[in-house]
Amino acid sequence: MEIKKSGAALSKIVQIGEKLKKLTAETGETYLPLNRGVNAVVNIDLSEVVKEMDFNSNDIQVYPPGPGFPALRQAINDEYFGGKSSADNILITAGGMNALDLVVQAVGMGKLYLPVYYWGCYFQMLTVRGIGNAEYMAQRDLAGMIPELKGNAVLICDPGNPLGEKYDDDEQFALIKKLNDAGVTVFFDSPYRRIFYDKYDNYYQRLLELENVIITESFSKSVGLSGQRLGFIHTTNRELHDELEVRLMYCTNGVNAFAQQLILRLLTTPTGIAAADAFKAATSRGIALNIEYLKQRELLAEEYYHASTPTGIFVVVNRTEEELLAHRIGSVSLSFFTKSRKEEASKFARICVSAPHDKFVEYFERVK
Repeated sequence: MEIKKSGAALSKIVQIGEKLKKLTAETGETYLPLNRGVNAVVNIDLSEVVKEMDFNSNDIQVYPPGPGFPALRQAINDEYFGGKSSADNILITAGGMNALDLVVQAVGMGKLYLPVYYWGCYFQMLTVRGIGNAEYMAQRDLAGMIPELKGNAVLICDPGNPLGEKYDDDEQFALIKKLNDAGVTVFFDSPYRRIFYDKYDNYYQRLLELENVIITESFSKSVGLSGQRLGFIHTTNRELHDELEVRLMYCTNGVNAFAQQLILRLLTTPTGIAAADAFKAATSRGIALNIEYLKQRELLAEEYYHASTPTGIFVVVNRTEEELLAHRIGSVSLSFFTKSRKEEASKFARICVSAPHDKFVEYFERVK
């Protein structure tokens, strides 16, 4: 049979994970898997939350609504947008990657502009969909690029991946508004923000006034449920919303009903809110401790944070992937996350700093 090849490659991050498993089996030594993007400071404690769920209900055992359960979409409106948007502007997706893929398919654009250091899956996703890409060096450069950005789209991830950089909200909003007002489509992908902020954060509310901004989000990081594959898209463009709803239906025929009901309870019930808050507090505290430790040890690659602050679940360290592996630490060479800066980036590695602080220190104490 003839195979229609996508031209994309499997994730190097997954390959490194398999390599660590093989090394553990061969040597009996344990490795610290900081190559993966999994919050591992603590697991979210769902033991009390699931007691309140009726697994025999039609909400779990019957196909869910195509755009997602209305109650969940309203809860997202309340939690993320202060109730100032509408459940009708929100579509539930099978994780953040599915949200991005649907948007990439449905938005007419010549190219998607990515930061020079970007999550590798962005590029692979565009390759699968046959859409071109270009790069920008830093967010501050985008304002001067508007003529070439017209007819294309820009992706902004904040806090970022792979650098974990966080930009000033007011400066970033002013930039996004300038792009929006010039007719440039902006994909705002922010799956890490809500680890560090609660429902009183109004940044998403501020974005509501910008009709050319599409928000893609995920619960994989903010409540540690990457295995449940649940995210959402928010758009105020009715034509785009309707097209996304069609594509979502024929892609999923409704997204995991259990995951939707679980997230609904984490957003709306006292037990669920308490579990989510405890997870976020422990996770953000552990991340901060690990970043501060890297700074004190002069292992953080400070040159990547002149205009931003290392905040997210990832940072870049001034050691190579091979050097860290020699100390049984899994990481990913920064060269995997760029097309045009590979030689420079090969001197650095991206690590996930969402790990138990004592274990993190135990492994990095060996790094000289």
